[in-house]
Order: sequence, then structure tokens, then C-alpha cells
Amino acid sequence: MAIEVKLPRLGRTMENGTIVDLFVKVADQVKKGDVIFEVETDKAAVEVESPADGFVKYIAAELGGTLSVGDPVMVLGDKNEKLPQSLIDSVNKAIAASAAKAAADETEPVFADPGAESAEAAVAPIPLSQAKLGATVPLGRIQKITGQKMLRSKREIPCFYLNATADVTDLVGFRAELNSSGEEKISYNDFILLALGIGLQKFPIMTGALCGDAIRLADSIDIGLTVSVPDGLVVAVVRDVPNKGLRRLARDTKTLIEKARSSKLLLADLEGACITVSNLGTFGVDSFIPVVVPGQCSILGVGTIVDTAVAQSDGDIAIRKLVNMTLSVDHRVANGAYAGQFLDFVRKLLEDRNNFA
Repeated sequence: MAIEVKLPRLGRTMENGTIVDLFVKVADQVKKGDVIFEVETDKAAVEVESPADGFVKYIAAELGGTLSVGDPVMVLGDKNEKLPQSLIDSVNKAIAASAAKAAADETEPVFADPGAESAEAAVAPIPLSQAKLGATVPLGRIQKITGQKMLRSKREIPCFYLNATADVTDLVGFRAELNSSGEEKISYNDFILLALGIGLQKFPIMTGALCGDAIRLADSIDIGLTVSVPDGLVVAVVRDVPNKGLRRLARDTKTLIEKARSSKLLLADLEGACITVSNLGTFGVDSFIPVVVPGQCSILGVGTIVDTAVAQSDGDIAIRKLVNMTLSVDHRVANGAYAGQFLDFVRKLLEDRNNFA
């Protein structure tokens, strides 16, 4: 009996996907659970398994084709089964409708080098670390997805930017104490994530996303953390942040980072964040202005911790450890006063180690 293998909804916000690889061909036998194709969403590429045993009778989707959730990708059947023409026509009609919709949604002109059939045909992919002057470096999958998101953000989101400097001298010492004992080492990002989580509980509008004429607040405080991977950055999502202690938070973030760097993140690990943290401090960056991820109210950019001479109330000079933080905010969701109070609250949390004891 013929079975249509349809594009599944692989995440809560997924509406369509692009077929980037087909692992079977017509007449191949497959078992339930075999990987049969790979689909790319706006967040990740995911391998899809066969829902049943059978033989591949018809493949409707083409490589590079964009389908809507629920569209047929291929048809499975018994070895000697002949598919009715009405089924093939129905499958092709659904594919054609999605292709037409994808073409209608495409508003960006594509400019190609007249000397090459395409950018991908002109050059072979190379690792970014091996790039040399004069080379043409093709965009990786993650770079393409990130670029599309950031372009959308700059076009659609009217942002304002707030800057604050936190004195984390005591926090640095507290982290060293915690890491001198205990198996799970705590990073500065863990303190920042927890401070943001507590702050979002007090200032819930900062979890919001614009939804028509209303602001939809998050059901839970899940925070995105940017992770550097070979071909760019991914945002892995840490769940239920304020309800975890530092040790549990450290374990969860470590697991996500390891999964990201080994390309094992699931679509569920990449969606649902209400705010994102981007920390470039390890690269010696003092401060920067991050771009808000579409669907979120804000993103926090964190710089490196710098030893700074600071005047004390008694007139003496002391060396303190300061870190610069920049908050980019969607003005449609939060105003400057509200977001300013939120950032100041987070700053004060980071300055007092007792908030994490």
C-alpha cells in the first residue's frame, strides 16, 4: 500500500524547508528508521527517517526545492506495486504549489558573476581557517542562514542600544573559589545567563515578541547562547534558566556547547529563546553592538573583563575588574526606560556575589 512521506514539522515555528540531500533513489528498499533525506530550515539541517518499511516508488522533491510542512517528498510502496496516476498527479501538484509560493516570496535579486555559472560552481568549499588573500570563499550553510536572519532584523526591527559597565571584581573571585572545588566548572556565561534569567522574571516585557497588535510574553525563560562553530555562529538555547542553580546551568551549557561544536544540535536546541547572549570577551573585544534575533525582544553583547583603575570614595585609586555590556532592544516591544531598568538590575546582580551564593 502506497505511503506518502511528507515534510514533517521539525520545530514549533517551522513552516517550510529546503531539501538539501536525498539518500535514496527510486526502487531502493528502506526500513523504518532509515535516513532518507535531509531538510534545511531557517535554523538547522535535519536528517529525516523513513516512517515505514517499503520500496521507493516515486520521488517528487528535487534537491534545492523548498517545500511547505506536510508536502509530499516521496512515495513508498510494495516492491511490485504500481502507483495510480492520480496519486502521482496529486503529489506533483502539491510540489508545484510550494515551488510557486517560494518563488513569490523571493524578493531579493540575485547578482551572479557573469564569468561563472554560479558562486558555488566557481569555487570549491574550503575551511575558513585556510582562507588566503585573493581566494573566493563560499558561504557555509550556517553563514547563509545567519545572514538571512540578520538582514531581516536590520530591515524590520527598529532598535535602540543601551550600554552599562559592571564591576565584576567580586564575581571573578567568587568564580575562582567555586571552581577550586567541584567537578563542574562554572563559566562567566553561566553567571550572565542566571542574572538575565532573574532579571527577566522581574521585567517580563523583555521576554516579549511582537504578535500583530499585541506583545506575546514567553511561557518560560529560555535564553540563547551564541556558540562559535567551524563555519560561523549558532545560538543554542538554555531552558528554564532562573530555576537552575549555577552547577546545573554549567552542566547544561557545557552539553549544548559540545553538541554545537560536534554538529549534534537538534532543532529543539535552537528555537524558543526569548533573549540571546553574545559574549566576545574571550576574543579580547571590549564592546560591540549585537543584532537582535528576529522573534526576540533583545540581545546582550558582552565584552572582555578589563583591569581598570577606578577612583574610590576615599580618594584612593583601586584596580577593579570591569566588563562592558551592550543591550540591543526592539523598540516596538520595550521602551528605553523599561529596558534601562532591566539592564541596570542585571548589572547590579553581577556586581554582588551574594546573588549567586
